[in-house]
This record gives sequence, structure tokens and C-alpha cells, in this order.
Amino acid sequence: MSGLGVTATPLASSDLAVDRALADIATSFRFLLDVTPVELVSVRKAFWDTGRSPVFEYRPLSDDPVVTSARLAEVPLNEVEDPTVAYLLQAKHRELLLLVQMLSCRGSAEFLALSIEQYGAVSPALLREAEEILRRVPARDVDAGPHLDADAFVRLAQVELDRYRAFAPDIESHVEVREGSTGVMVSNGDLLVAPTARVSVARVEALLHHEIGTHVVTFVNGSHQQLRTLASGLAGHDETQEGLAVLAEYLIGGLTAGRLRQLAARVVAVHRMVDGAEFPEVHQGLVDAGVPAEPAFTISMRVFRSGGLTKDAVYLRGLHELVNHLGAGGSLEPLWLGKMPITAVPLVDELHRRGVLSDPLLIPRYLDEPVARTRLAGIHQVDSLASLIGDTP
Repeated sequence: MSGLGVTATPLASSDLAVDRALADIATSFRFLLDVTPVELVSVRKAFWDTGRSPVFEYRPLSDDPVVTSARLAEVPLNEVEDPTVAYLLQAKHRELLLLVQMLSCRGSAEFLALSIEQYGAVSPALLREAEEILRRVPARDVDAGPHLDADAFVRLAQVELDRYRAFAPDIESHVEVREGSTGVMVSNGDLLVAPTARVSVARVEALLHHEIGTHVVTFVNGSHQQLRTLASGLAGHDETQEGLAVLAEYLIGGLTAGRLRQLAARVVAVHRMVDGAEFPEVHQGLVDAGVPAEPAFTISMRVFRSGGLTKDAVYLRGLHELVNHLGAGGSLEPLWLGKMPITAVPLVDELHRRGVLSDPLLIPRYLDEPVARTRLAGIHQVDSLASLIGDTP
């Protein structure tokens, strides 16, 4: 679980200053928490009672987007000397401007347009793949239970984090039950669990490797690089990060039929939302496709939050991207250096070879599992994402 710890060749002080400024701004707000509705129990009940599109409410923003935009405007990007670092930091700067703009227009039609710019929409090929999964993978109630409540899951997550802390005692990430959050998520390296979260015992190990073994590990590794933007993530990292996290579920044998169908249903919901369908129509379409009513509500909420968030399409798209990457002979190793899109791997590799980036502090522990090594070795044989579930027709 521990990397080699090679010392990096120092960057110019101007490059480090710009990187630190962007990294500080990136961690000054929690984007997903800020765009996710609060008081969902009452909102869900109102939807069951009326069948009308929910009206969502959001937490107050902790930082004024105008102030954050002004901070970004003051970052001296033109002072970065290393050409590769300059390219990566300029892209990160543009992404942060876009995210801040999205926060400033929560609940408006403009939010959806900005979301498509940031996360993309759903291509015809991705939609076909999602629909194939919903058609081929049986709708089995494999995650029915028993379930752990939020406190019980937090205790297991803390044990998992402590396994990594044994190799890196200065890890600052922590696990907590967080009011106002939904489900389980990692934000700025911390694992946040909603008080209402219920985790199927059959999904616990997969979720731990998804959240801690991928999102926390890459945050910690990025935090120990001199290019600190690798902690919050290089521009466009979400798709590869989520694909990598779902791949971890598959490698340890925890990608269930229900989970794969959930990711496919998210893609279909994003497509229908972007296509103009209203919340009740999207919800009913998911139910008609075999998604139970309550999970269908959660998927629809995630897609319609803040005016239309297309991020949920990146899980399946990122998984597809990584399976193709590995099938073509690509490696996972550069992806442990921090959070990055797969398109940035050649640039990150270059920085690593030049000594600008050091070896990762941590390696996901699931890679030591025999089942994970076997599945990773055979990934080139996967011909479709539906076939990741072994007994599909």
C-alpha cells in the first residue's frame, strides 16, 4: 500500500506559488455539497404525495462566488515557467472559474448549460451501452440487506482509513457523519456520510475501496506532490476518478448487478433530463426500466439538482474509458500519482520521469488481493460493460 517515496526535483518558486494558489481555491469550497439539496426526507414525501416535480432547497454558500472569482483573477498564471505545468494549471484555472460560475447560478437554466460544458452530456454510444446494461443485466434485488446505518459504516470506514494511516501516519483525511450530505461521498479528502445513509452489507467492501481506496488515496497522494493541484484534481479528472473507483469495485468482486444497473440508469436519466423531460417523467421511466421507486427518486434528484447536473453520466463513461485503456495495454500506475483525467496521463508521466513528481505515497490495498490481480490481468477480454456481470445472458 506504500509507494517508493522518491524525492521530487523542485519546481520554480513562481510555479509553486501559482499551484498553491489554485489548490487553496479548489479546496475552499465543497462543490458537490453546495449543489446537492437539503431536507430530502420531506421533499421525497411531498413527491410521493403529489407526484409533482420537487422543489429543492440548498445550503447557503460558504464563500461568495464573486469573491472566489476575484481570487482566481489574481492568480499570476503568466508567471509559470515550466511549459507542462503551465498547461495543466491554466486548464485547472478555467475549470475553477466554471465551477464557481455554476455555484453562482444554482437553480437556473444556465446551470445545465454550464454542467454540460464541465461534465459533458450523453453520447449516442454511451446511451446505447447504458440501455444494453438495463436490458441484459437482470434486475435482481442483490443489495437488499442486511444494511448498516451511518454510524456502523463510519466505524468500518475508519478502520479502513487507519490501514492506510499505518503507512502514512500524517494523513489528515477523516470520516464523519455530516448533516446536509447525501449518501456517501469524499469531499476534499474527507469521507462524509449522511445521517440517513444505509449501506448494504454486500456492498460495504466495494464502497470502501471506491471511496477510500480510490478517492481518498489519490487525494493523499496528490497532497504529497509538489504539484498540489493533483490532490483536488487536474481539470477534467472526475470522469477518470469515478471510472477508477467503479473499476476498483469490479476488481475486488463487488460490482453487483444492481450497482451496474444503477450507473446505467444514471446515464439514461441524464440523457432524458437534458432532452427536456421533467422529474416525474424521468422517475417513471426509471421505474419502468426496473429501478425500484426509491432508488429511482435518488437518481432523479441527483440529475435534476441545482437545475440539471450531468455529472452522473461520468461513472459509466469513465469505466468504459478505463476498460478500453487497459484492454489496449495501458497501465493504472500513473493514476495513483493524484487525481487526473486519463488524457493528462502522458503529461503527468513526463513530469514523473523528469522528477517533478515523486512516486505515490500510497497504493490501493485492493491491488494486493489475488482476485483483483486475476481480474486486472483478464480485463482485455471484456467486450462490453454488461459482461462485467458474469452471468448476463
